Amino acid sequence: MVTLQVSAANTIQVARDLPAALTFDKPYDTLTVLDVKKAIAAKNPQFYPARQKLTLKGDKKALSDETLLKDAGVADGSEVAVKDLGPQISWRTVFLIEYVGPLVIHPLFYHFPRLFFGGPVQHSTLQKYVYGAVMLHFVKRELETIFVHRFSHGTMPFSNIFKNSAHYHFLSGVLLSWSVYSPTFAAHSPWIRGTIRENPTFLWSCLAVFLFAELSNLRTHITLRNLRPPGTTKRAIPQGYGFSLVSCPNYFFETLAWTSIAVMTGSYAAWLFLAVSTYQMAVWAVKKHRNYKKEFGKEYPRSRKAMIPFIF
Repeated sequence: MVTLQVSAANTIQVARDLPAALTFDKPYDTLTVLDVKKAIAAKNPQFYPARQKLTLKGDKKALSDETLLKDAGVADGSEVAVKDLGPQISWRTVFLIEYVGPLVIHPLFYHFPRLFFGGPVQHSTLQKYVYGAVMLHFVKRELETIFVHRFSHGTMPFSNIFKNSAHYHFLSGVLLSWSVYSPTFAAHSPWIRGTIRENPTFLWSCLAVFLFAELSNLRTHITLRNLRPPGTTKRAIPQGYGFSLVSCPNYFFETLAWTSIAVMTGSYAAWLFLAVSTYQMAVWAVKKHRNYKKEFGKEYPRSRKAMIPFIF
């Protein structure tokens, strides 16, 4: 029989009556952090495991669910602190909500220009290509979320959904639609007529780069999926297409896809979305690259960059 002391690491919103101690009948060597969370949730069902952050007393680092208590330094009779992370939502749901925004917003601007521009818009070939590319991109993202991605973290705070969604709903949704489907980019606009933006070779070249990047991005996502068995957070060194050069080729190909849209349109909205997205992906890439090297040590290829081949 194992006994643990439990204390609140902050003001607990729903678990006001935390048990002072938890007793387990399982052998100590088999107990995990998740077992502790489940025991706390059994005493207070609203305080479900995903809502809890468990730490050693006096430490801020969260204990991973699958970690054995003995490996985490939690001995029989030890004290652990629990923090309320607030209401949680699954990452899969967050992704679906993020990507559905542009899938609704772009058709509204494209098919109902009178509502936004005060009159009809005779769509140029450029506008048709951009519309098709953007819709393809976000349909792909939705399908990947449902059928491809496996998430190392099951949930995130519900409040974050508004911040995360704003990036896609506003920047790649409203702002990009407002810019690209406006009369400025219409068939008879001076911005289009007599310029490279109505040149079929230029448009097809940009579209070809976009399609290459999208298919490459999908391929790297499938590689990452196959590294992680279902229901686990197991990590391995990714190998194969793209990964021989960088740790996060999925971010590189995502950047390449949106670069082709920005070059094709010249739109300030496309360039802004590209800049913000690339910065965020670069931050993630550096963190993942550092974690790979820390976790796998000398086994991890030293020649790999984080995100951009041979550069960064």
